[in-house]
Amino acid sequence: MKNTVLRTDFKFPGLKSIYHGKVRDVYNINDEILLMVVTDRISAFDVVLPRGIPYKGQVLNQITSKFLDLTSDIIPNWKIASPDPNVTAGIICKPYPVEMIVRAYLTGSSWRTYKSGKREICGIPLPEGMREHQKFDEPLITPTTKAEQGLHDEDITPKEIVEKGLVSEEEYTLIEKYSLEIFKRGSEIATKNKLILVDTKYEFGKKDGKIYLIDEVHTPDSSRYFYAEDYQERFSKGLPPRQLSKEFVREWLMANGFMGRTGEKVPDMTDEFVNEVSERYIELYEKITGEKFIREELSNINERIYENCMKFLKEYYG
Repeated sequence: MKNTVLRTDFKFPGLKSIYHGKVRDVYNINDEILLMVVTDRISAFDVVLPRGIPYKGQVLNQITSKFLDLTSDIIPNWKIASPDPNVTAGIICKPYPVEMIVRAYLTGSSWRTYKSGKREICGIPLPEGMREHQKFDEPLITPTTKAEQGLHDEDITPKEIVEKGLVSEEEYTLIEKYSLEIFKRGSEIATKNKLILVDTKYEFGKKDGKIYLIDEVHTPDSSRYFYAEDYQERFSKGLPPRQLSKEFVREWLMANGFMGRTGEKVPDMTDEFVNEVSERYIELYEKITGEKFIREELSNINERIYENCMKFLKEYYG
């Protein structure tokens, strides 16, 4: 099997802290910049699976890097550079404690809420008679709180966000506006690539009184895509749309008796399955971006990442 990035513990000059998330290792340099290393770890059902997926980190990092560049005319973002295929370097912002979820279709958790009989999501009324995967007249913003690690995010209304002092009314109005504009741009790009951007999440931060787009953008880990070519036909026949996401990993785990419940054991991931997942992520990249994926050399991947980050830091700090 090819090498993968499962964990990094680099000792960079000016290092203040390291955060090891489910997928990313984040380095705080001098309380000024972040080096975000997107590893090849993969999680499902809130569990990090035991084997890495070759090229997964490169896929996610390069999709985010591309979409940050393609939306920088709408709102400034945290990215300074991408010194390595698996790394984004950016400015440190203070994150807003809410995530902005934009939904163009009644699917996923919004459908589950609707199916349970509720006709309101985050204070937005929904009409009777809607069907699963039906398109909304206009995209909805359904914000959630950013939960502590191990806890689930909770839906929240804009009114509650302001009343609780999480975000000021003026700033919330701005990040809502930015969210819809970024989503529109992502939808236009998806349409060119014969896809539908179904829903996604955005995070924003603040530095020196200015709002920035932060974190990942329009990746298959943060967004859901449908294939456009047969969506309408399948919807009219009551068939589920073909999706472009990592749902196939969850399906494989469920088929092998794992849903993240206490006492369940993660099934052995064969070389064949790991390679299949890797190829699916590369397919995701090419469909979402409309570009050919260039497979980087994996023989000394951690060494490559370290050297490229050190070169960036030397150039950045002179």
